[in-house]
Amino acid sequence: MDSKNQSVEELGINTVRILSADAVQKANSGHPGTAMALAPVGHVLWTEFLNYNPKNPDWANRDRFILSAGHACILQYNFLHLVGYDLSLDDIKNFRQLHSKTAGHPEYGLCPGIDVTTGPLGQGFANGVGFAIAQKHLAGRYNKPGFNLFDYHIYAICSDGDMMEGVTSEAASLAGHLELGNLIYIYDDNKISIEGSTDITFNEDVDARFRAYGWHVQSVDDANDVNGLQLALRNAKAETQKPSLIRVRSLIAYGSPNKSGTAGSHGSPLGADEIKLVKEFFGFDPDKSFYVPKEVEEYYKTKGERGIGIEKKWNELFADYKTKFPELADEYELTVSGELPKGWLDKLPSFKGSDPKMATRQASGKVLNAIAGSFPNLIGGAADLSPSTETNLKESDSFTSENRNGRNFHFGIREHAMGSALNGIALTKGLKPFGATFLMFSEYMRPPIRLAAIMKISPIFVYTHDSIGLGEDGTTHQPVEQLISLRSIPNITVIRPADANETAHAWRVAIEKTGGPTVLVFTRQGLPILDQDKYGKASQLEQGAYILSDSDGTPDVILMATGSEVALIMDAQAKLKEEGIAARVVSMPSWELFEKQDAAYKEKVFPKAIKKRLAVEMASPLGWHKYITDEGDTLCMTTFGESAPAEDLYKFFGFTVDNVVKKAKALLK
Repeated sequence: MDSKNQSVEELGINTVRILSADAVQKANSGHPGTAMALAPVGHVLWTEFLNYNPKNPDWANRDRFILSAGHACILQYNFLHLVGYDLSLDDIKNFRQLHSKTAGHPEYGLCPGIDVTTGPLGQGFANGVGFAIAQKHLAGRYNKPGFNLFDYHIYAICSDGDMMEGVTSEAASLAGHLELGNLIYIYDDNKISIEGSTDITFNEDVDARFRAYGWHVQSVDDANDVNGLQLALRNAKAETQKPSLIRVRSLIAYGSPNKSGTAGSHGSPLGADEIKLVKEFFGFDPDKSFYVPKEVEEYYKTKGERGIGIEKKWNELFADYKTKFPELADEYELTVSGELPKGWLDKLPSFKGSDPKMATRQASGKVLNAIAGSFPNLIGGAADLSPSTETNLKESDSFTSENRNGRNFHFGIREHAMGSALNGIALTKGLKPFGATFLMFSEYMRPPIRLAAIMKISPIFVYTHDSIGLGEDGTTHQPVEQLISLRSIPNITVIRPADANETAHAWRVAIEKTGGPTVLVFTRQGLPILDQDKYGKASQLEQGAYILSDSDGTPDVILMATGSEVALIMDAQAKLKEEGIAARVVSMPSWELFEKQDAAYKEKVFPKAIKKRLAVEMASPLGWHKYITDEGDTLCMTTFGESAPAEDLYKFFGFTVDNVVKKAKALLK
């Protein structure tokens, strides 16, 4: 092949192939094969189908692109560089190096033009469903006749690995049910994974599977068939009811004489000698690296500049929209700005100490419904558990294929896909999503929780039935290790409130939170409401830990707890007082919030001189030792629970007033 006789389009595709191989080789790490094979797919997307503006990567009505096959990220980086994003050729050369924009998998916030962090397979696929839900919801709320403010599509490239992951099945099922016709996914059917041919593990009929989910399915038999790709993408855009899957058959590492079609080109550099052969195959100088022909550079730059005009037209449309629909425009601009509506804090309910016992999940439902009117962008639901998690917005409809304006989402029993979809929604400016299930089933959501923390985005994860207090459902449903597991994730805020008033302020913190997700943990069982006139104010929850009830003089012992156990140590404090022992009670709903406080505040709550301390929590004791000192102790769970009524479990595991008193007195001997 002679590069001089290639069209600029063909030359551009081959340039991307060689750049991909060069970057992986220089890094001595990466996945060159898929990027080389899919260069024609990327070319068609970035030159003809994607609406984007490299000068404003966050333009609201841009099409979203997700590389669910995140290992092929050098493909995306190359096109972002060529069409004009703030990504230089030096950044490409610095692939996978410390502090580079071009990380080993696409990272949101690190590189311009990356809409979501991908890498763990299946996540990008499921994130896209959240992006699609968000677009449909924005369109349902804001679009008016003649004003299609939000009509963008979500494109993704997926791999065989994505198709094998379970979260893909959950998300695909949900997308088909919701008729998300704004999804256009390209499935790279290269039949290669790390261990070799996918025949050793994967021989299902993917086309039939997705048709059964309710998707529109097409096939392109050769990734190099640019005309076939164009036709399939046009057909996909024309299909407005069903999500689209385009299966594209590719030859991994196309152009590599010795490694194309092999697993050896999937996760390793081709090698310097093989890259020279690749360059010769495509008619390039084998001694030049990171070479971009001038005509290719100008061609892609011109294609990227189209987006400036496309955004300009949209801005003019929105300006006209503002004159005709000023209230909706103001509402949207406020939500996108990140500012909170005035007066919303006045809507937070407060509860009296004389009120009946109330489970914090029930208090959460009351708070959520009280503030929902102030936040039209607050949307969410549960994994088939809204009656149990109390997360239904009573004044709102359900989001369905017929009603895109609904704010209540029914994710079905798809916890993993729910978490991933929440991330996609959270990455759509103007929306604040929440999703709920039992704390035990946070285990099914760990990948998206972790990715939300990595991306520093702020979905709200609501978890109820938080301890052995849920009772008869037994060990399989009673969380033990989940709190410390979640607390160990960087950039996350876990809050386990002690009563209804702390619950109100937990929601306040979650709404105001930026820079990472919030986990709200609520009880199934009723709890007494702590009297705000008699004890510490629940508003102090924002400090993570506070003195709820102090002793008359210097405390002999400090009792600390979270959630339902706070009421327990309050009762123990009273009994200790009867025996002449002065105890301080500290409610500690959030370790993360407490760690943000200054040294003076920490000393006020936990004076260094008072070393006799007892931590009480119906969960793993791991982590509490930081707060109890070497002279303290814990009353926690060191085994799994049992199936029995909650009161019987409290007695069996020692979560009683008498046992708290006994352990506190033992510290003082």
